[in-house]
Amino acid sequence: MKKWLGAALLVLAAAAQAGEVAGHYYLSGVREVGSELVLRPDGSFQWRISYGAVDRLAQGRWQRQGDKVQLRTSQPEAEPAYRLFREDELNIRKPPAAGRWVAIVGMPNVGPMSGVDVHFVGQSGQTLQAVTDRNGDAQVAAPAGDSWVRVGLRRAGSQAALQWLALTPERSSARIAAFAVDDTAYVLPQAFRQATLRVEGEALIMELEGQALRYQR
Repeated sequence: MKKWLGAALLVLAAAAQAGEVAGHYYLSGVREVGSELVLRPDGSFQWRISYGAVDRLAQGRWQRQGDKVQLRTSQPEAEPAYRLFREDELNIRKPPAAGRWVAIVGMPNVGPMSGVDVHFVGQSGQTLQAVTDRNGDAQVAAPAGDSWVRVGLRRAGSQAALQWLALTPERSSARIAAFAVDDTAYVLPQAFRQATLRVEGEALIMELEGQALRYQR
């Protein structure tokens, strides 16, 4: 009984410690650099830093260990939401090769998304499949005499239902279309794999690339 009670008290103490540091923090004391850190009570975190034209992101799980907070990054668990690029967002430099259908997946003015399972559906009902590469491109050989009319999207390996989008007549005729995701976390690389922050009163101190960054609520 005493052993069980002792273990329970340790768990409660750890939960209380974690609750003390959960919150929304902002970088202080650094000019021309914006950064924020969100430690959620459910153990997930999001971190962002911006300087000049550079944005770096990280997200994943956090855990308090004594006077330290450990961050470990991971990819988003939820499936992104997809939509067709607007015509004014397109920047297609080269048309598709003859007899090909090309899908581009990413975020306008941010970057491409690899590893997206793309299902191309023609007017005939035939479905072809490809996965986006590191440039966010997926392409298939178009069936003779057919036209591409809709697309189904999900991350490769996901068990989620396909998200279906209809092509506009312009994109169907051009045989190339782009599809945007709703979160930069899917297209930008994680800024780090893991990081340690030191708890100093109400502040968190993060060592990043030889510099100590101080975060305050």
